[in-house]
Amino acid sequence: MTQLVQEIRASYAFVERNFNLVKRYWGWEVVWLTYSIASALSIAYIGAGMEQISGQKVDVDYLVLYLLVGTLVWRYLSIVFDAISEMIAWERWEGTIEYTFMAPVSRLTHMLGQTIFSVVYGLLFSGVILIVVVLFFHLDLSQANLLGGALVLLAASISFIGFGIMAAVLPLLFPERGAQMTHVVQAILLLVSGVYYPVTVMPGWVQALARLSPATYALEGIRQAILQEAPLRSLLGTMGLLVAMGVLAIPAGVWIFSRAERHAKRTGVLKRSG
Repeated sequence: MTQLVQEIRASYAFVERNFNLVKRYWGWEVVWLTYSIASALSIAYIGAGMEQISGQKVDVDYLVLYLLVGTLVWRYLSIVFDAISEMIAWERWEGTIEYTFMAPVSRLTHMLGQTIFSVVYGLLFSGVILIVVVLFFHLDLSQANLLGGALVLLAASISFIGFGIMAAVLPLLFPERGAQMTHVVQAILLLVSGVYYPVTVMPGWVQALARLSPATYALEGIRQAILQEAPLRSLLGTMGLLVAMGVLAIPAGVWIFSRAERHAKRTGVLKRSG
């Protein structure tokens, strides 16, 4: 019991440290938040201007909401992915990687703290964007299944945590460009997951890749809940699939990361920063 309490405190210490880093670099957070808000509004205005662009009658409100759901869901999932996949890069930037990896703290505890931070930070960050967007667009969400959408999003977080842990191997093994390489993984997920368009418009082989991305199912489930007002029971299958993908992805990610960590320590790339 004492050991468990110590591990919980250690996990919380990583959460607290990361929020302190956010406060330290608050200027960068303002820049990134401003960029994210401008990006979300720009994408939404594409939907708002579609009638003028195409010259055809379209359901503008539906299209705007379709794009906004994709934008906000992807923003949240990408924050979770980034916070976890770049946890090694953060340690190198702060010069604490040697202390963290030699501390009497298990790697699971380290990852748990990083995961909790990523989810809480992602929800707060995305929530601010949502509030600003609502001020620009009069969205009627009175009939939307917001609870169902939120539960699907949380289920998707589990699988993205596993993907993030796998991607964190790249900065661990490739100090010079590893952090940038994680963006390649993120870009591929963005392309194949149908964030701004239906998966069915892509070539068949890309659609096959889309079925490997948890974001595909998350977006489908949340759009059903928000746009089609789907009841909670009809979303259980999607949530179950996302949780199952997470149950497979997280242990696989931890196993891959542990082997990469041993290799990095043995070859001396753990401390190297360039």
